[in-house]
Amino acid sequence: MIYLDNNATTKIDPKVLEEMLPFLTDNFANASSTHAFGLIASEAVKNARQQMAELIGAEIHEIVFTSGATEAINLAIKGVAENYSNKGKHIITLQTEHSAVLDVCKYLETKGFEISFLPVKKDGLVDIDVFKAALRPDTILVSVMLVNNELGVIQPIKELTKLTHDVGAIFMTDGTQAVGKLDFKVDELDIDLMAMSAHKFYGPKGVGALFVRQRRQKRIKLEALLHGGGHEGGRRSGTLNVAGIVGMGQAAALCQQKMKAETKRIGALRDDLEKSLLEIPNTEVNGNAENRLYNMTNIKFEGCDSDALIMGLQDIAVSNGSACTSASVEPSHVLMALGMTETEAFSCIRFSFGRFNSADEIPAVVSAVEKVVENLRAWN
Repeated sequence: MIYLDNNATTKIDPKVLEEMLPFLTDNFANASSTHAFGLIASEAVKNARQQMAELIGAEIHEIVFTSGATEAINLAIKGVAENYSNKGKHIITLQTEHSAVLDVCKYLETKGFEISFLPVKKDGLVDIDVFKAALRPDTILVSVMLVNNELGVIQPIKELTKLTHDVGAIFMTDGTQAVGKLDFKVDELDIDLMAMSAHKFYGPKGVGALFVRQRRQKRIKLEALLHGGGHEGGRRSGTLNVAGIVGMGQAAALCQQKMKAETKRIGALRDDLEKSLLEIPNTEVNGNAENRLYNMTNIKFEGCDSDALIMGLQDIAVSNGSACTSASVEPSHVLMALGMTETEAFSCIRFSFGRFNSADEIPAVVSAVEKVVENLRAWN
């Protein structure tokens, strides 16, 4: 099996698993317990919180652990909506956001909030003029993802945060595809809230985090989603997933060590694959080909159904959209937002590389894709 679906999930790093195992066996205590065993677990959580904070340039008390990015997104958006509704009920986001953001915003519409779902340009990037025009005095929150999960395009977050703060609104970003891969700090981008998920950067599934700014003259206040114990500074009650949190922290530390080298190596793998696949007639890269993350490419194969292409590849794992919406028979909302027809959107494949891919895999992938594309086009 050749795994090229790392944007859906990554394989857990063996060093991460090694750090986690003791907290599933001998050091199994509740991190809220005050006895000696509990203090060991509590110290491990504190260390993981520090590791996450260091990766993104935050303070330790600004990291709130959750069950994943979806919960973090819900806490951020709903938490702001409930706590700042006296200022206004207008929220801005993009049509190309992850369903976790879009669905929360649609839910808030039923509660009396007004949501501006902004279009993007043909390359997937936000139109700054459209963004400026959407900002209003009653805007309380803007949510724009740092890296798009399907296209890999990197939005101009620093420019967007400045415009957002100029009207006194809060800026949130879904950093799920960026954290651990892209070298950035929350202060440099002036982000107020950011959702993260461990399994996107070689950590375990079922654990994530939310960065909540608490300094630089700004303390973001969120109404909690979960009540009952006051964990995580009162923002997220529930017994801490100590082993998962330890794994997330270790994964963050490893990414910090390896990021520079991995950016170069994995980027070269992506470029080699993309160059070869684009030699197939009637293919093109979707989204901005310059301002994007190094580990992935989304390619349109004209005249091919993406589901049939995926099935034909058999031992090669790729995708035709977000894993969170893969059960849907609808075309990708991200690709449709670029102005594609349904037929075009259904002919696109995402290839995403990770730490455990190698150059030896590329010839086999290219050969398999060429064969399947040729067969599918012959049938049409």
